[in-house]
Amino acid sequence: MNNDICKWYPVCPMKWFFENGKLDGKWVNDYCFSDWTECVRYEMEESGKYHPDNMLPDGKIDERLQY
Repeated sequence: MNNDICKWYPVCPMKWFFENGKLDGKWVNDYCFSDWTECVRYEMEESGKYHPDNMLPDGKIDERLQY
């Protein structure tokens, strides 16, 4: 487990959704500020694979998350 913040957090849609009250803080606490190596979004970003903005760190799509 890595205790640093995820390097992608500043540009991740999860940050915007959280800061705008659309995403529960557990997501950023459990992934972005904790074990971000378990984040599906992180893995996809690192490998250059497409992933939609409304994909949660566990890989599920949340249709309610919109800009």
